[in-house]
Amino acid sequence: MSDERMQANDFPPEVLGLFDRYVHGMIDRRAFLEGAAKFAFAGMTAVGMLEALKPRYSWARQVDPSDPRIQARYEEYESPNGHGTMRGYMASPAEGPPKAAVLVIHENRGLNPYVEDVVRRFGAADFLAFGPDALTPLGGYPGNDDEGRQMQSQLDRAKITEDFVAAAEFLMSHEESTGRVGAVGFCFGGGMVATLAVRLPGLGAGVPFYGRQPAAEDVPAIQAPLLIHYGGLDERVNAGWPAFEEALKANGKTYTMHMYDGSNHGFHNDTTPRYDEAAATLAQERTMAFFNQHLR
Repeated sequence: MSDERMQANDFPPEVLGLFDRYVHGMIDRRAFLEGAAKFAFAGMTAVGMLEALKPRYSWARQVDPSDPRIQARYEEYESPNGHGTMRGYMASPAEGPPKAAVLVIHENRGLNPYVEDVVRRFGAADFLAFGPDALTPLGGYPGNDDEGRQMQSQLDRAKITEDFVAAAEFLMSHEESTGRVGAVGFCFGGGMVATLAVRLPGLGAGVPFYGRQPAAEDVPAIQAPLLIHYGGLDERVNAGWPAFEEALKANGKTYTMHMYDGSNHGFHNDTTPRYDEAAATLAQERTMAFFNQHLR
């Protein structure tokens, strides 16, 4: 398979919809291939489309691990679930006093190279950044997303939540942290950011990217200001926005939502054809400014 980057508009929208359902466990590989076969084009088979839509992690290197602005390493923290220690990827600014911290929460497939690069981006922006790996109890991210997705589906959602709550508390008390902690997450991670905003009154700020919304009855517990990013073409996730917005307004919560017209679910992930460079760059700039405002 060529490493040449394809764009989302190179694929029929129906195929992108099938891929979204596949990567979120709603259909299996066979169902994707059967559905995509109806839209084969320009000599590309259903198998070829699936391979082209999978991530190319050679692209996920906006900040090199050896970048002199950061110190990158793996750290552990205690799990409240009897898992022993959880493992995550830390990037701290190379110099200076304790920093405001950002918890980076991965998609539904573990701590892959794209998410590690996002951690480094926040480290290079002068935050103490930490990306936990929910797959630690199963040995950690296995090196490919298909297997990682299967592994994460085996874990209990409630236990995963407690491990991320513990990760936020770990950052709040970390010796390199000021105690001011924000959370950013993508897809599954976006939903987890909303969950942490409900669970943690001390969370400084939350930035969910195309994540599942919390139940309306949980919204009153949210204290953190929220910056919410959605892809305009992401009908599945966007369907929950009106009820969430209604609950945020009714409870006087501080939030801003940005809808990126023409962008797909996963538009921030620069390792797949669903990546939208303009939208991702703007969303990242807005996120950095938001954390600078609320965490410094």
